[in-house]
Amino acid sequence: MIVALIIACEVGFWVLLAAGLALRYLAKMPRLGAAVLLCEPMLELVLLVVTTLDLKDGATPDWKHGLAALYIGYTVAYGHYTIKWLDSHAAYRLAGGPKPAGAGYGKARALHEWKLWARTLLAAAVALALLQTAIWYVGDDGDTSSLKAWQFSALRVAGIHAIVAACYTIWPKKAPAGTQAAPEAERIG
Repeated sequence: MIVALIIACEVGFWVLLAAGLALRYLAKMPRLGAAVLLCEPMLELVLLVVTTLDLKDGATPDWKHGLAALYIGYTVAYGHYTIKWLDSHAAYRLAGGPKPAGAGYGKARALHEWKLWARTLLAAAVALALLQTAIWYVGDDGDTSSLKAWQFSALRVAGIHAIVAACYTIWPKKAPAGTQAAPEAERIG
């Protein structure tokens, strides 16, 4: 049931996102579109409650509970960022808004990658906290090895992302030949 709920939350995220952006830019109903977009966090709250109730009802902690924790951590850290990014692109494509700035090149790109890494670190921290809470909740009587393995997975993802960000710092991405890098103020952060 948890896996089906995770899939439903992911599908629901994109459905609400598409509906909210369509209302904002195609139907010219920005307030209603914003209200739909504000419903996004409710999906993660439902997932958290159902996962907690599943453990409370005596379910053996396994990979599904760990995946739910990582999913919630990811949406806490990247949910708003994703909505904001897609909203700026929808405004550009559908409403004639300004063209969204890219991540840039050189030092600006490296800084962008480190900011994304900070989000990944936040996602890992949220997941670690949820997993540790579940471990304490289950106690010594239950098998929590799966939850501990997911904690290691969260740390591994944060470590890999740190390596990616470091690579952009050590070997900065160069602007394509014949193009001029945008001024610092135009880049996204």
